[in-house]
Amino acid sequence: MENKPLSNIDYKAFEGKWYSLYSIPTLLDKHWKQTTETYTLADDDHFDVYTTYHKDGKPEEKSITSKLFFDEEKADGDMKAQFLWPFKIGYWIIELADDYSYVVVGHPDEKYLFIMAREPKMEADLLVHIIERCRQKGYEVSELVSQEHF
Repeated sequence: MENKPLSNIDYKAFEGKWYSLYSIPTLLDKHWKQTTETYTLADDDHFDVYTTYHKDGKPEEKSITSKLFFDEEKADGDMKAQFLWPFKIGYWIIELADDYSYVVVGHPDEKYLFIMAREPKMEADLLVHIIERCRQKGYEVSELVSQEHF
């Protein structure tokens, strides 16, 4: 299977809250647990993103804001995340449920992977199939860590 961003994403349907269930984390979110991301469509070229998380072993909730840019000249799922201006990193939507109940976010170089859903849990069979498809696309799925949603 090829690792590539999807086309034809309904950005309005994508809006809202997502629970990050499993990830191959970035340096920024390496020690985060119980992460949620809320996407709000802004203007015609980006989402404002509000992320909440807990650091390993810490009870207090933290938050960060970022932006997720899309480009009408590229596939809808080919986006760039910006946590710190002016730096942007690849953010590819590589799988999305027809009903927008889950999404898989990857990276052009298979460095990062995020399996997110609208609920804090997912059916085990579905998760196993998603992980297998990610493995076939070149992701090192043995590096996936749970976000420990309860």
